Amino acid sequence: MTGNSYTVRSHAEDQTAREYFHHSAGQRVNTDIVLVEALRKQYPNLDLVVAPQGALSLLAFAAAGFAEATPVEDAVKDPVYSTALKWRQFIPPARRLDRSPGFMVESVIFAKYIYKWKDQEVLLYVASGRDGNALSPHLTNHYILTHDSHKADELIKEATLWGVELHNEVWVFDQGYWQKSSELYNSVQKSNWEDVILEEDMKKQIIADVENFFDGQETYQNLKVPWKRGIIYYGPPGNGKTISIKAMMHSLYQRGAHGNTKMSVPTLYVRTLTSFAGPEYSLRAIFAKARQAAPCYLVFEDLDSIVNDRVRSYFLNEVDGLRSNDGILMVGSTNHLDRLDPGISKRPSRFDRKYFFPNPDHEQRVQYAKFWQGKLTNNDDVEFPDKLCPAIAKITDKFSFAYMQEAFIASLLAIATRGGKDKEDAERQAHRWAGPHDPIVAIEQRAARVTLVGGGDGDPELDKLVLWKEIQKQVKILREEMDKDTEAVTGSVSQERESGQEQSGGVVLPCRYRDELDEKLHSGHSPNLDLEDWEVDDGLGPGQRYRWNMGGSATVLGGTLSSHIRIGRIP
Repeated sequence: MTGNSYTVRSHAEDQTAREYFHHSAGQRVNTDIVLVEALRKQYPNLDLVVAPQGALSLLAFAAAGFAEATPVEDAVKDPVYSTALKWRQFIPPARRLDRSPGFMVESVIFAKYIYKWKDQEVLLYVASGRDGNALSPHLTNHYILTHDSHKADELIKEATLWGVELHNEVWVFDQGYWQKSSELYNSVQKSNWEDVILEEDMKKQIIADVENFFDGQETYQNLKVPWKRGIIYYGPPGNGKTISIKAMMHSLYQRGAHGNTKMSVPTLYVRTLTSFAGPEYSLRAIFAKARQAAPCYLVFEDLDSIVNDRVRSYFLNEVDGLRSNDGILMVGSTNHLDRLDPGISKRPSRFDRKYFFPNPDHEQRVQYAKFWQGKLTNNDDVEFPDKLCPAIAKITDKFSFAYMQEAFIASLLAIATRGGKDKEDAERQAHRWAGPHDPIVAIEQRAARVTLVGGGDGDPELDKLVLWKEIQKQVKILREEMDKDTEAVTGSVSQERESGQEQSGGVVLPCRYRDELDEKLHSGHSPNLDLEDWEVDDGLGPGQRYRWNMGGSATVLGGTLSSHIRIGRIP
């Protein structure tokens, strides 16, 4: 079939175009039926195949270079009923800082093409068919006219498979539907495990857990267990949970690329369950997509805020209900593990592995300082010798990585605002023009009242460094803020302790046992407790003995621990 066979009628008015415009000018009932009827009348010798647009976009498939779509214009230039209706608009740059010129886009409302794919040539109409002005989903259909409908089916199949694949993108669920994000993908490409500062053994175990899961399908099958898993990253904010997830996403994208023979693993990132149809619909759509994309890495960041009491049971049903979740590895991060329902955080078949991300120790703080040292290597305005790294680590004890980052940023910002002037001139100018409410002036005023915290052990060379002077001030300011936050929390807890008990997730805990319990969980030992000295009373029978493991977890011997129990110490 050649293009000439489609242009024989083009010397006359295109009846389909006329019918589309005539129909759209009045009350619309079903655009699809109107177009099908008109096309069959206009092309009685051709088979008509109608394919809705969704994962299938024949124009995008052609734009990617897999086919050729040539617009068809009638020889008779009708001033009203042209064969094309398109919206054209200019899209400004997403970020002015990128200095992008922006670009023009064209939205097809109604158009006609000669479409060539492999050795096939078909006539293609693309038409928007949303009826009325309701906020219903935008509906666009492809109308394929061909002598061989089987070839059209092959085209639809190949173009759809291409459409559901990721092309340097990440699947992101937001506002009720899945969308591809190249922005998140580009951000992930900058994240590497070499930049993640964690205890080396812990880092290796995190990587091994994920890699072994995706490499272990046969092992799971031989053991007759479902090939699924869940992992939780928890701990204080700012200690590497998010960067670890992004680094893992990056490493999983390397599978199947650049000669790697392993099966590729896409990431599905859940931003929120909020949608036009409610969170239950969102969960159904999330797990349906995960099952389709498996094996996949399903990410729930801030899990405690995503899965609340309203959707908890629905979430649990999707996780380990009747449907198969083979090949799905879920990872959830949270700053508040205690806010998660025990059915999520403690049930092994759901999230069976947990990693605690504590505040960095001295060596990790040294590594983080070296990370900033590397970033400032080419900066001639800031002197950053090697011996400054352990000095900074010494004065930032109990700081999270986020607090350390704030100390560096505030220090560098204070240095940058002086613009090469000496400190006295810079301060006078700031007070003169900025006023008392300027944040930079506030930083300088607070820093002026701070006594340097020390940490350089009186090293005269360090004491001359501008960065060392500034970072000591900022660390002292941040530590004061930390102390205030601690006092606020302590004061609130003290009020509860006056009554002799506290509430935690619906469980009443005597305060003295709550403290010992916390100590046991976080330190792994207590001088006042033996390995077996807890009793669980569920109100249904004799209390069960409770054994503490060295890793800070617990195992009930001869019973289970629910959310409606009272924990007491065995006398």
